[in-house]
Amino acid sequence: MWNSRKVGILGGGQLGRMLVESANRLNIQCNVLDAENSPAKQISSHDDHVTGSFKEREAVRELAKSCDVVTAEIEHVDTYALEEIASQVRIEPSWQAIRTIQNKYNQKEHLRKYGIPMAEHRELAENTPEALAKVGEELGYPLMLKSKTMAYDGRGNFHVRGAHDIPEALEFLKGRPLYAEKWAYFKMELAVMAVKTKDEVLSYPTVETVQEDSICKLVYAPARNVSDVINRKAQELARKAVSAFEGKGVFGVEMFLLEDDSLLLCEIASRIHNSGHYTIEGCPMSQFEAHIRAILDLPIPPQSLQIRQPSIMLNIIGGSAPDTHLKAAEAALSIPNASIHLYSKGAAKPGRKMGHVTVTAPTMHEAESHIQPLIDVVDDIRSQRSDVRSKPQKSGVSKPAPSVAVIMGSDSDLKTLVPGLKLLRDYFGVEPDVEITSAHRTPTYMAEYSANAAARGIKVIIAAAGGAAHLPGMSAAHTALPVIGVPVKGSSLDGVDSLYSIVQMPRGVPVATVGINNSINAALLAARILGAFDPAIQRKVEAYAESARAENMELKGTKLRELGWEKYFEQM
Repeated sequence: MWNSRKVGILGGGQLGRMLVESANRLNIQCNVLDAENSPAKQISSHDDHVTGSFKEREAVRELAKSCDVVTAEIEHVDTYALEEIASQVRIEPSWQAIRTIQNKYNQKEHLRKYGIPMAEHRELAENTPEALAKVGEELGYPLMLKSKTMAYDGRGNFHVRGAHDIPEALEFLKGRPLYAEKWAYFKMELAVMAVKTKDEVLSYPTVETVQEDSICKLVYAPARNVSDVINRKAQELARKAVSAFEGKGVFGVEMFLLEDDSLLLCEIASRIHNSGHYTIEGCPMSQFEAHIRAILDLPIPPQSLQIRQPSIMLNIIGGSAPDTHLKAAEAALSIPNASIHLYSKGAAKPGRKMGHVTVTAPTMHEAESHIQPLIDVVDDIRSQRSDVRSKPQKSGVSKPAPSVAVIMGSDSDLKTLVPGLKLLRDYFGVEPDVEITSAHRTPTYMAEYSANAAARGIKVIIAAAGGAAHLPGMSAAHTALPVIGVPVKGSSLDGVDSLYSIVQMPRGVPVATVGINNSINAALLAARILGAFDPAIQRKVEAYAESARAENMELKGTKLRELGWEKYFEQM
């Protein structure tokens, strides 16, 4: 049977623990090589675990005896031990891939052969001030001095701002093999989890990562204010980079988004990754289950890697006291839609990853609002550490991206649209994107605006026009989004010409049409469309309808009955 195969895991930390959790649901046994009572072993009770270190060759040999496939939750393993056992058990990803990736300089040299865009880098022939100064002259300052091996969570890196930092940098990284990398002036750090199967490379959507103290603090899924074009390019870059390595499984790909919207690959991890933790709650299939399936050649439907709802992952980092992670988790208990993951590592140590919390919501703005109080708690815990001097990375609640676009052919149409705009903003809490663009005077801009609306997060377009009123129809011709036309009453024909123009669209290009000058109904229809996917807006739509019913039945009806129709009419 497919689930009778046993998976060996080198490393039993939090990543191994979450791998085991996914495998347990499929009745797949995982045999873990790590210290006794490591986090992964605590949730898997059987006698086939191996006690020892994933760097000990004899322990790796022992693990191989009881497994059908061996994988790793950490790159810092003995790849020569893996090479030795490769003849008796499958290694996924391959030991060659792990060996290349665990040396970050070799990783970059390997990727360079495949045309992967990366920051310019140089190897230090020797760890001397003269050698580093020469590299500084070649690359220019600032630069990042990095350890080739055994570096993670920023450990093994030093920011060299100028030649004056050279002595301190070499002392800080003393005894390590080093290389230097040209500083990348980025506006955002992105990550993509790529899944390499026996047939193809799949990818999760692009996420935004926020680093603090060189450790991932927050992950926003999907990445905020990143267009569909950049999302696709980032996934393509990740898949291309991962394709350069042998073996199967999940790879974490980190990259920089530069000011000109180009991408540079930062580095690859040959394993499940911190930036993919959101997938447990945010996607139909987590990165951990995807890894198990990939290395066992089980099906992975690509649709299962898509994001269900906007998700934010916050790492819980150890503070100055041994119970600080528990205080953070306790605060998370009161956060709506929060899923808490504690790693069972015992007492907290400053800077150690002790757990994470993921919050999901129908919109990113709502998820940000939910998690902000917990971020404040985490920031307060961090402020009490004596080893931290820098300010916390503030992310805050971002302004929600517009979900409704309101366009008009002329500013003379604005007066007609104001009632609907105020209803969207003041009652439904939807701040629309408002623009003037004409189907006749600015046809190219109109086409571009409509064609790119979906990529900007727009869900509905309201288009107002008078006279020939081609704007709603031409907008609909350039987008797959629903378009609501508002006929504007002109100086002649009382707007009937506009109504006929909008409502008589040819078959195949539908435009919803409201009454002449009725921007209120356009706003309400847009809210109903949004409400089909956002429960909060749907509740407001229902409340609006109830308010209208109450006003008509209770207020106006009662008054009419009390006064009689003649007096009522006189007061109208």
